[in-house]
Amino acid sequence: MLQKTSLKARTGGQVLVDQLLIHGADTAYCVPGESYLEVLDALHDVQDRFTLINARHEAGAANMAETYGKLTGKPGICMVTRGPGACHAAIGVHIAQQDSTPMILLVGQIARDTTDREAFQEVDYRAMFGPIAKWATQIDDPARVPEYMARAFRVATSGRPGPVVISLPEDMLTEVVSVADARPYTATHAGLSPDSLDMLKTEIAQAERPLLLLGGSGWSDESAAAITRFAEANKIPVTTSFRRQDIVNNLSPVYAGDFGTSTAPSLYAHQRDADLLVVIGARLGEMTTKTYTTMQSPNPDTRLVHLYPDADEIGRVYSPDLGIAAAPVSVAAALDGVNLGRADAWGAWCEKLHVDYLTDTEAPNGGEWDLDMGVALAQLRDELPDDVVVTLDAGNHTGWAQRFLRFGRPGRIVGSTCGAMGYSVPAAVAASIAEPERLTLSFVGDGGFMMSGNELATAAQYGGRPIVLLFNNGIYGTIRMHQERDHPERISGTTLQNQDFVKMAEGLGAHAERVTKTEDFAAAFTRARESGRPALIELVTDPEHISTRTTISKLRAAAQKKVDADQR
Repeated sequence: MLQKTSLKARTGGQVLVDQLLIHGADTAYCVPGESYLEVLDALHDVQDRFTLINARHEAGAANMAETYGKLTGKPGICMVTRGPGACHAAIGVHIAQQDSTPMILLVGQIARDTTDREAFQEVDYRAMFGPIAKWATQIDDPARVPEYMARAFRVATSGRPGPVVISLPEDMLTEVVSVADARPYTATHAGLSPDSLDMLKTEIAQAERPLLLLGGSGWSDESAAAITRFAEANKIPVTTSFRRQDIVNNLSPVYAGDFGTSTAPSLYAHQRDADLLVVIGARLGEMTTKTYTTMQSPNPDTRLVHLYPDADEIGRVYSPDLGIAAAPVSVAAALDGVNLGRADAWGAWCEKLHVDYLTDTEAPNGGEWDLDMGVALAQLRDELPDDVVVTLDAGNHTGWAQRFLRFGRPGRIVGSTCGAMGYSVPAAVAASIAEPERLTLSFVGDGGFMMSGNELATAAQYGGRPIVLLFNNGIYGTIRMHQERDHPERISGTTLQNQDFVKMAEGLGAHAERVTKTEDFAAAFTRARESGRPALIELVTDPEHISTRTTISKLRAAAQKKVDADQR
């Protein structure tokens, strides 16, 4: 006869914290609120096993949690209070959804007996987060906390990873219950069957100019190494999706570049020349397809094989010749060691694409600009450690990192693929707090820094040492570029009157310098690394140098040329 287990009475808040520990969570990012005091109090008792980091803004906390999810593959945990706190954190949920990042947002909620009265800070989080989260729910019964939390971890990590939002009524958290804990969760992933592997090998083997496109989330260091070995053994060129350049070492002879905001024109030409595109892990969304223009929908001109962890995503925009529901780790493991016997036939094609990538990323001649970050980064890239973490914000300034730096495991590139400004600094803070001895570089514009630069104070408080490279050109650069392209010389709403960023950073506890010339960058970077604390280097760049590939003058000339042509 089975003996009943004695259950300890606990508050809902204590049950929740126990479930976090059971499921392997060790860190959470928060802005504290009275709506979840019981959770904060329960965390006080487990400080030896769990780190709670209080950010300066809920958007910063959510972005830190999303970064944790990217870097570890485990759900990043964020805790915020109701109403304004949850609204501020919504951007992090949106990023996690579009980037397929495992994340759990815990939101303190009003008491259950005040629901539907428009109580203080009342929001229906199922309705609010339903369209942008993988699952949004509320726990009304503390006895079901173990059930809900186990499901949350599974949903966040299984199939296509994504964010889960859980609303926690404050009176539910104070209620005392006796309930059993859940078992530690396990994620569920689609695998590659032997028959599917045979079909995949057949598709690739019969191609004359195959091209791999790798992307999405869920790539481990081991799976990245495995897919690289397969590509190199067979001499198949490899591209990556937007901000996923770290899947394959960029100096590998098979690497051909990335499809994103800094793509070389030659790579688009090579995509058109390919007679087979094998997509593994990427969604084929707007960024990867240049706003759905590089391939015809629904039937692409090029043969298409699409492998993705969620079957519902396959064929969403483009109908593949072969679609297989499989996680990247499964595909990489299955292809590791496979030799298709066509390396000699594909060698010249592969070499051409890699040479074109190297040519496009050569250091600029320099001299035209007082501070040319293409020259500066090309000089720096070979000196960076192999495990450097680079975080990117939204904006044209990221083009210099994406084009002129080299990526590859164990190094990481961490950036939002949904164009969220204010992401890079919190992301760098989270990465650096997790591993202070690991070099973390944040690329951010003057506009983006003003949205979240205050999180340098969080880095200083918790021992993080990120180096923030702040590109200051006095404008919202990407929008100014679009403005000059469509409405040349009609500037509206894109000019910034900046403050003293060096004093701001120093006030937040960071080392800070201002650089205006290319030749001064290397020494400033060395001083930042040696400072032993968070650092900021303000890079004063010319707004005329609007991107790595064009200038405002060229945009205006092109617009005028179009006007002249239309008037003929």
